[in-house]
Amino acid sequence: MAWTPWDWIEKELAKWEHRGLRRHRSTRTGPQGAVINWNGQRLLNFGSNDYLDLAARTLSPHVQQMLGPGGWGSGASPLVTGRGEWHARLERRLAEFEGVESALLFPSGYAANIGAITALAGPGDAILSDALNHASIIDGCRLSGADIRVYRHADPSDLEQGLLENSGARRRFIVSDTLFSMGGDVAPLGPIVELASRYQAMVLVDEAHATGVLGERGRGVSELLGVETGIDVRVGTLSKALGTIGGFVAGSRLLIEWLVNQARPYIFSTALPEAAAAAGIAALDIVEQQPERRQRLLHRAARLRNELNVRELQTGASRSQIVPLILGEPGRALEWSQALRDRGLHCPAIRPPSVPTGESLLRISLTAGHTDADIDQLIQALDDIRRRDAKADA
Repeated sequence: MAWTPWDWIEKELAKWEHRGLRRHRSTRTGPQGAVINWNGQRLLNFGSNDYLDLAARTLSPHVQQMLGPGGWGSGASPLVTGRGEWHARLERRLAEFEGVESALLFPSGYAANIGAITALAGPGDAILSDALNHASIIDGCRLSGADIRVYRHADPSDLEQGLLENSGARRRFIVSDTLFSMGGDVAPLGPIVELASRYQAMVLVDEAHATGVLGERGRGVSELLGVETGIDVRVGTLSKALGTIGGFVAGSRLLIEWLVNQARPYIFSTALPEAAAAAGIAALDIVEQQPERRQRLLHRAARLRNELNVRELQTGASRSQIVPLILGEPGRALEWSQALRDRGLHCPAIRPPSVPTGESLLRISLTAGHTDADIDQLIQALDDIRRRDAKADA
């Protein structure tokens, strides 16, 4: 058989398949929401990050209204000709919402993390990064060229040890997600802020999964825990609870001026469509004017966690709309996910490297569009699968 340059890929993919780690793409038709059409099957959807149920229809009129006068593509990076009136409006609105001086839009939350971290930290600096931070934070840390010390997940004592070990660094940065996307747990921001003050470190947090959901006004975990004044850099996304697309960094005027001049994903990427920016403004208005959306969401998440725990199903340290069902091995997570799909529910299996080895899970994410009846249907399906497994093991 003739040699091809891709023989090695076929062999490596076969290994991933054997370990239950290979990913396969599926196709959704129609809008996403509490119910989706997934590979031709109608499913109750527990796999979405559209936590406030805005993406499918609520924001569509705002996008359509903008398409006439504003068009679609921005045509260039923000510093060339790409920054439009609605981009500027959204940046001002984000700063107002976050209670800070200024904000800067990025093409995605991933780009916002890469841009902020690499613009602020470099060789001679030290970054203290939570072990379960999102890939965008990890990649930003690596690309920065700074020394990286990964501390044990949500462990202030190990963080403090890392700060002591890097006492000679030019600058020190503590970087953490606030709401962890797989476990649904929150970072110990109180101790983190206290340590940052004691050791003169800067704090950068990513509120991606918390913006719009947690806190009295929906500003995230920093607001929920009362530590906003101790956070130097806030990263967020528009693509989860806010239902549109893009990322942002919020903070002081000087911080944003620095990022405008140093953040490569901002400087060298085409700006978002202005219609997406208009949708972002509408989403922020809804967050402020309709708190019942997040209240209803968190109430149903608490009910689901309680029902799973009563059945001795493991949900870890979740205290949010993200409820993990921890199953252990990739094969078991895939089996449960397929069993749920056979019963008309979509709950994605999450496997390494998205989670640590031995901690594969079903990531159940709730939205404001789910009803009590939807929760009941999920609980009944999980009961059926649990009893089936117990009978098989007997």
